[in-house]
Amino acid sequence: MRRRGAGVKPATIRDVARRAEVSVASVSRVLTGAGAVTESTRKRVLEAVEALQYVPHSGARSLSTSRTSTVGVILPDLYGEYFSELIRGMDVAARALGYHLIVSSSHDDAEEASAAIRSMRGRVDGLIVLSPHLGAANLAASLAGRLPVLLMNGGADAGRPSIVVDNHGGAVAAVEHLIATGRRRIAHIAGPAGNLEAEARLAGYLEAMAAAGLPTTVIDGAFTKASGHEAGAQLAAMTPPPDAVFAANDNMAVGAMLALQEAGLRVPEDTAVAGFDDVPLASLVRPGLTTLRINIAEMGRSALERLVRFIQSAGAATADAACEVVRPELVVRPSTNPATDHPTRASRASAAAAVSLPEGENP
Repeated sequence: MRRRGAGVKPATIRDVARRAEVSVASVSRVLTGAGAVTESTRKRVLEAVEALQYVPHSGARSLSTSRTSTVGVILPDLYGEYFSELIRGMDVAARALGYHLIVSSSHDDAEEASAAIRSMRGRVDGLIVLSPHLGAANLAASLAGRLPVLLMNGGADAGRPSIVVDNHGGAVAAVEHLIATGRRRIAHIAGPAGNLEAEARLAGYLEAMAAAGLPTTVIDGAFTKASGHEAGAQLAAMTPPPDAVFAANDNMAVGAMLALQEAGLRVPEDTAVAGFDDVPLASLVRPGLTTLRINIAEMGRSALERLVRFIQSAGAATADAACEVVRPELVVRPSTNPATDHPTRASRASAAAAVSLPEGENP
């Protein structure tokens, strides 16, 4: 058996071909799975590979196949549990399929997204682009040229292969749940202006409130715990304060919950709180946060697998412009339990309790 060590060169594909008594092309067909070979040829090649401890050179393989076995992912941001969970799901699928990931952030800026795409050309076999702005998503897809592109969170009318969340339907479900628990003064902490997902969740809130004949209160947020905390403080200062808050994502819901409790309001007895996304933190805070679950990691896994199918179809799927819609699931936790009593604000202030955050988390 050939052993590697000092002075021993790694085996080449020509060494494998000589030992197996076949052509280099036959070895390549066996190793890449591209093209037919006889069973006896395949067996001889694999025996030679094992005997010589041959490791295919990834760079040479990519030159001969025009494939890099790498997928590019462009996110609007790299911060937060949502994107962490999404990449976790993509990474699990990529490893299972023999692919690698290159991840970059556009910082919600079209020019930076363009620069990221240009830097990935020639280095990736396909792109997954997350953009909450439809124009930026379409621009990114156009810049990619022939490169297979899958859009996420860019709007259901993108006209390209895409995966989107039913944000409108999820928001309606959240508000209807709060109404069913007896709440009538339901406020909404909205996401950033111009963000398609935030706008759809706001529209769902407004529609559900109008259907119930209830007044609306909307406070602007930025999808961060800090903005949720600021909005929660504003809501707590109202007279009377809302008896429920639906935040456009879990981070803002957690920040709002803390601000409400700091102001002497009990959650959920005085003010119920619901979020959206079901990031891991939602089940860890106290009280546990009611939210809309979209199984973020699973969505990432599905996106990666779909893009790889697109890549491996060698262009046959270019006419596929299907938009896959992910339906959120309402997960009810104690933060929206029905109220059982309504003590005065003065008595509430003395019994205020802060929401529990994992160590190191700040609003």
